[in-house]
Amino acid sequence: MASLKGKVVLLTGALGSLGRVQSEALSGAAASVVLWDRPDHADGPDFAAKIEARAGAPCAYVGCDLNDLRASEAKAREVADARGGIDILINNAAVIINKPFEDFSLEDYEDQIRVNSSAAFALARAVAPGMKRKGYGKIVNFCSLTLNGRWDGYVPYVASKGAMLGLTKSLARELGPHGVRVNAVSPGAVVSEAEARVFGDRLQQYNDWILENQCLKERLQPSAIADLVLFLASSASDMITGQNIAIDGGW
Repeated sequence: MASLKGKVVLLTGALGSLGRVQSEALSGAAASVVLWDRPDHADGPDFAAKIEARAGAPCAYVGCDLNDLRASEAKAREVADARGGIDILINNAAVIINKPFEDFSLEDYEDQIRVNSSAAFALARAVAPGMKRKGYGKIVNFCSLTLNGRWDGYVPYVASKGAMLGLTKSLARELGPHGVRVNAVSPGAVVSEAEARVFGDRLQQYNDWILENQCLKERLQPSAIADLVLFLASSASDMITGQNIAIDGGW
């Protein structure tokens, strides 16, 4: 099992379906994890306390809205300064809405670009100087299977993930000489609360469509994503950077 003992991890979107499982995996690898999510998550501190009690590694909750880029960058700098730097940044947070292109407003588009990709830039700006001083660091961004172009109704989301891919490639080039590795994960259709919320009474139809298109005829679980993130966060992946790794059951 990978060990992250002594490493400080900042994980955004930590209270979503994927984030909670990643939180447990990272803490289980002995990392000190800072859970970042919206300030209206009342169970944030309790979840952090449970993770810490279970894993025995420090775990804290930060409530900050990624829609506010300047506040987020300032908060990330504050968190980094208080912990002697962030060793691993995982930009997991995302907003996803499904509806026809014409039904999206400009505000809808801007909101998804801001949370899904611009916030990753802001947080990277905040933590990269500390990583460069140490000569080592990991940034894991979340892209998406939807970049393959086979999904309708996600124009702002797909655009934001395209921006995230470009950010990953360019940051890997600029930060590589300083020992900082930057990679992206592109999950497929993961069983999650977001999936149930987006598709509602169409969930069974959606599930059947996924299994029809995947090479592997079983649904992707959040634990599989957490395993890949843990690998990219660990020293086992030190010679991997600038990559977008698909984990989607085969499409």
